[in-house]
Amino acid sequence: MALIKRLAAFVVALMLVPGLALAHGPTRQKASESITIDAAPDKVWAVLGNFADMSWHPRVAMTDAPKGNEKGSVRTLGFTEGGLMEEELSKYDPDKMRLSTFIGHVNTDVLPATNYSSNISVKPVEDGAKSEVTWRAAFYRGYPNNDPPAELNDEAAVEGVTAFIREGLENLKATVEAGS
Repeated sequence: MALIKRLAAFVVALMLVPGLALAHGPTRQKASESITIDAAPDKVWAVLGNFADMSWHPRVAMTDAPKGNEKGSVRTLGFTEGGLMEEELSKYDPDKMRLSTFIGHVNTDVLPATNYSSNISVKPVEDGAKSEVTWRAAFYRGYPNNDPPAELNDEAAVEGVTAFIREGLENLKATVEAGS
């Protein structure tokens, strides 16, 4: 009798599995952009590596990071279009010119994503005369439940984060090259 009950439970579980596959939530999305800057890596890092200053990004109107480049430092970003967001510095390696950040509570009016993490690195190219900056991000769409509205779905999240990264890199390039 116990064998029959277990077999029946197994059959019921097998019937539920296809339904569970259809009821999944959002999947992690990614965006990655790189740009070559006509300046030595140390000049690029001098701008990019200052966690307390993100004035090089055209969407950022103000940055406040009382703990500076200390791991765990939280910076408050104020955006030109309005809205605030807090970003945490999770890794900081000036020797390798890399930093990683995390935004647990993304302001979806500013960026249509949630659970955003990023890695930004600077590497020398052309014998160190130029730099390549790579910005990678991983995140979930802005609406975490099933059936998201169009402005907070996976495509909107990828498009919004990619645009944010691209605009930042292009303005970083202009800022650094103008100061060289």
